[in-house]
Amino acid sequence: MADEFGAAYAAVLLRDLALIELGDMTGQKALEAGIDPKEIWQAICKAQNVPNDRWHGLNKKPKDRHAD
Repeated sequence: MADEFGAAYAAVLLRDLALIELGDMTGQKALEAGIDPKEIWQAICKAQNVPNDRWHGLNKKPKDRHAD
């Protein structure tokens, strides 16, 4: 999150942003509830209109699930 939003704003988003996809829980509450961090990150990306190509991290591409 810090790569995308900066450390300070990432902390605010995690603490305060109600995520519709997670029943209006904040990211912090979702983590405490045991929800997969990847699912939380994707919900934050959607809520903040982060382009899909940046959902995997700064300058990273999705892992190839078929690679051995």
